Amino acid sequence: MPINLDTPKKFVQLRDQAHQVAMNMLRPISRKYDRAEHEYPKELDMLAAMIDGLESSGTSSGAGATGVRRTEDGGTGNRNGTNMSSVLGVMEMCWGDVGLTLGMPRQGLGNSAIASVANDEQLERFKGTWASMAITEPSFGSDSAQVATTAVADGDHYVLNGEKIFVTSGERSDSVVVWATLDKSLGRAAIKSFVVPKDTPGLKVERLEHKLGIRASDTAVISFTDCRVPAENLLGSPEIDVKQGFAGAMATFDNTRPLVASMAVGCARAALDLTRDLLAEAGVVVDYDRPALTQSAAAAKLLQLESDWEGAYLLMLQAAWMADNRKPNSLEASMAKAKAGRVGSDVTLSCVELCSTVGYEEHELLEKWARDSKILDIFEGTQQIQQLIVARRVLGLTSAELK
Repeated sequence: MPINLDTPKKFVQLRDQAHQVAMNMLRPISRKYDRAEHEYPKELDMLAAMIDGLESSGTSSGAGATGVRRTEDGGTGNRNGTNMSSVLGVMEMCWGDVGLTLGMPRQGLGNSAIASVANDEQLERFKGTWASMAITEPSFGSDSAQVATTAVADGDHYVLNGEKIFVTSGERSDSVVVWATLDKSLGRAAIKSFVVPKDTPGLKVERLEHKLGIRASDTAVISFTDCRVPAENLLGSPEIDVKQGFAGAMATFDNTRPLVASMAVGCARAALDLTRDLLAEAGVVVDYDRPALTQSAAAAKLLQLESDWEGAYLLMLQAAWMADNRKPNSLEASMAKAKAGRVGSDVTLSCVELCSTVGYEEHELLEKWARDSKILDIFEGTQQIQQLIVARRVLGLTSAELK
């Protein structure tokens, strides 16, 4: 089935609206909330209400993370659905500001997890919640199979115990999607995700982290002590299927990793656009119709960065398109995330270098974008983990065979 890599016509308006929001609402307050870390951006409430209105009216779909869900009806033909609209919308929003986009009410990565694996009843019940996602623990980072937080069945509840770190929107959200194991001895297959309301006894936000970038987004440490969660809050099936292994939990990543790739692509695009303008002001004009070797070193470098960006952008589109068309996309999702994560860091740092003192000082946002972009190469699976997943898929090896 061929893939048309032009922006689908039905999403052009969404993309353009997101770009206008990024330019007129996010960019003007970007530096303010970078400096005021942990202060809640009240301007996001109005923006979130606007997005809610667009989605409820059907005018827009998938403007944020909540739009990610695979189509269930198995239709034929080339489908561009919520995964494609989400990556296009998020890309434009992150052109404005990554931290503010991550801090958008009801658009958290936990919402993507709910949309990815929840059943229809749960989708309806958790509609409108703002969900953060709690995976990482003090004892591990990207190897999610090492989850040590436990969930023990007790009547019609599960009792959760453990600690989660680096929880995006962990303080501001009103619920947390917590990854926990039902039986550590059964390995990956026993890992399930639970929606835990923030007012649940035993859930405690321990502290907020001070970070290199995305300072407009709060990042929390959360502990769970005998935290009782209704059994119906377990997302998907409660059955432990050893044959399926970690596939159920990984379905979340297959949908969220293209989203993270779109964040990196958007941030990198912002840096390239501004750098091109600043170079032009300095008399360096980039000619896209001439070979790079016939142009100045600065112009040649920008052309190389543009080429790298294009590769990340196309991989992001491919991964989202495959999800919309119900094709297994674990390989492509990891490829997109790995490429975009690295390109985001390389592009933003290179743009700082190209613009010299202007790039390094706070007069422009280039140095901020360089700081913001680094996390996009780390969370939702580091660069190294993505390369490992890609190698396993390409070579046909299991996680036990290739570590």
